Amino acid sequence: QVQLVESGGGLVQPGGSLTLSCAASGDIFSINAMGWYRQAPGKQRELVAAITSGGSANYADSVKGRFTISRGNAKNTVYLQMNSLKPEDTAVYYCNADIATYTSSRFRGYWGQGTQVTVSS
Repeated sequence: QVQLVESGGGLVQPGGSLTLSCAASGDIFSINAMGWYRQAPGKQRELVAAITSGGSANYADSVKGRFTISRGNAKNTVYLQMNSLKPEDTAVYYCNADIATYTSSRFRGYWGQGTQVTVSS
C-alpha cells in the first residue's frame, strides 16, 4: 500500500507565497516522476508541474517563472514553491507520483488527498 500526504496549503493574499509538500510512503520499490496537479471549481484537473527522478522539470505555461518544483534528497518527497500567487491559482492541489511497489514491479500513478490553496485579499 502506498500513501501520498500533502501539506502546506492555505489562504494567502495575491502576490504572496506558499510552499506545498508531498511525502510518499509505504510499500515503495521505486519512484519515477512526481508532480502537482490542481483542480478549480467547475474545471478539469490540470498539470501544474512535474519532475523526473533525474531532476528534469516541466511547468504549465500559466505558472512558469512563478512556481518551482523540486524533489527532496530522499527522492520520496516533492515540493512546490509558489510565488507571486494570483487569485486564478485558487484550487485544490494534488500530488501525483509514478510508483512501483515491492508487491508489483509495474509503475502506476498514485494520488494524494489534495490540499486547498486559496488566493484572496
